[in-house]
Amino acid sequence: MAIDYENLLNFPIPEVRQTLTRRDTVFYALSIGFGYDPMDERQLDFVDHHRNLQAVPSMAAVLCHPGFWLRDPRTGVDAVRLVHGEQEIEIHKPLPVEGVLVGRTRVTGIVDKGEGKGALLYSEKQVRDEVGSLIASARATTFLRGDGGFGGPSGPIKPPHPVPEGTPDIVIDLPTRPEQALYYRLNGDDNPLHADPAVAAKAGFPRPILHGLCTLGVVTHALLRGLADYRADRLRRLGLRFSAPVFPGETIRTEIWHSGAFRARVVERDVIVVNNGLAELGG
Repeated sequence: MAIDYENLLNFPIPEVRQTLTRRDTVFYALSIGFGYDPMDERQLDFVDHHRNLQAVPSMAAVLCHPGFWLRDPRTGVDAVRLVHGEQEIEIHKPLPVEGVLVGRTRVTGIVDKGEGKGALLYSEKQVRDEVGSLIASARATTFLRGDGGFGGPSGPIKPPHPVPEGTPDIVIDLPTRPEQALYYRLNGDDNPLHADPAVAAKAGFPRPILHGLCTLGVVTHALLRGLADYRADRLRRLGLRFSAPVFPGETIRTEIWHSGAFRARVVERDVIVVNNGLAELGG
């Protein structure tokens, strides 16, 4: 089934109502690697629910997650071959560690890159509290590798943020674990690409890959450490482009400039996996 442009642009993604608990907030932090160093007391405020618990800002990407809705045959999308291309998170007020939240996700644009070149799907999720106050916006670009040439518009394509030339000011290495994707998928993203070797092979990968949003979480950890002294309320916005997959168990090296620009690479293969990143801080 090929993509029908109007159908996909107006696809009815269900609203999600979530009762967030402190346990959920701690689990998210653990699933992206917080607590790996038991002697780093600064991380305890994200993983110890008995303390003054903080939510990692990148958790906005999984709050009220609508699930793998692109797997629905009615979308016309080749769900096996899609990958996460870009992610932006804007924090309008500090994320709560518990409470009732409502998320609404919609498709905001589709770009047809042409036959054999795939397509880009832009989407936005807004997360609000019970009384309707906007907490966070999460905007994503999904690269539909198997779906170009359906006759949709060819642009515009959002330009990436440029990476500075020269040596980064801060370099932070953070490990991932071999089973990390299996933990991370419990946040609501159960795409089998991250768990099933057969599905990964069908998609062209030698083994299951880490979720792009898990990579985002690891990079956010590095940004909190390098730029914000682990103060979650200081990180107001971040955006990045995923440039290559991470395999669970690899080490992610985040290279940061004081301007807020950043990129990340896998140490073991010296491959850039996140590029064109920009973080904005306040406070």
